[in-house]
Amino acid sequence: MSKPVSKNQLKLMAGFVWYAGAVALMAKAGHLLVSANDLGPEKIWVWVALGTGIGIGTVKAVILFNRSCQSNLNRIDALDRPRIWEFFRPAFFLFLVLMIAAGGTMSRMAAGHYEWLICVGILDLSVGTALMISGRQFWTGHRV
Repeated sequence: MSKPVSKNQLKLMAGFVWYAGAVALMAKAGHLLVSANDLGPEKIWVWVALGTGIGIGTVKAVILFNRSCQSNLNRIDALDRPRIWEFFRPAFFLFLVLMIAAGGTMSRMAAGHYEWLICVGILDLSVGTALMISGRQFWTGHRV
């Protein structure tokens, strides 16, 4: 049987995973948009994609991701004997694996295609931005 951990440790682990996802997606989006720019440096769409991705991500954070963080923090607070693996629900890890696989597939399919690089870049940037903005709750205990 595993030893219980503190609720604060679980919250820190959840925050670390949340921000790791944000950094990975933002780096991936940057790579995709640089690739798009290499294909069409005279086009303005890379800059439009940056603004669009950040804008959509901000809205996603406010409407969806902040609530998800709050729900997870509330769930952690309700645990009687927190275990190390309980910083997210098991379904979250399954969802995470599926999203990583889908994102990797979309990126490979977009390679060499300007419009698809822009679209996948916007998607990745929007999710990364939403994760970055909403993740502050794991560090500050801020509740929406």
